[in-house]
Amino acid sequence: MTDSVPNPKLGYSEATGEICYDLPSSYVPHPATGLLHLPRFLAKARKHLGGELPKSYQRNFCKGFDRFLCLHLGVEPDTVVQCVRESVSPQDLDARLLAIFPADLRVAIWNRELVQKGMSEMGREALAEAKRKMGAEKRTDIISFADMIDFDEGRIK
Repeated sequence: MTDSVPNPKLGYSEATGEICYDLPSSYVPHPATGLLHLPRFLAKARKHLGGELPKSYQRNFCKGFDRFLCLHLGVEPDTVVQCVRESVSPQDLDARLLAIFPADLRVAIWNRELVQKGMSEMGREALAEAKRKMGAEKRTDIISFADMIDFDEGRIK
């Protein structure tokens, strides 16, 4: 598990009050790759390209989990956004992504790392601070940054 953790604010709605309830959870796997968070990153890219990504999400777009995923894959976030921009169908997007991603996606490694963001000592401190800012400091069911995102966007009640 890596000691690097996302920014405790992660685009949470505190900056503008805007929340994208229609974004997929980071726990949703991408159908063509099995990678967690990829469907969320692609959905944020679509919103960004359409001018619909709120300021509270723009601040960390292509950073945080988006950047960690791209570092894992050895691609630049802007290259993924370009694939979204140029694709004409979901199948075309999958083909473009598979062309830029490495042959060995190391899916299990990435998925494990993603669900454990916030569980290292440094991560627990950052997560506690994020929970405090969101008024969720007493919640024991929020143990990772992916959980925090799901809580913020209403998937964890």
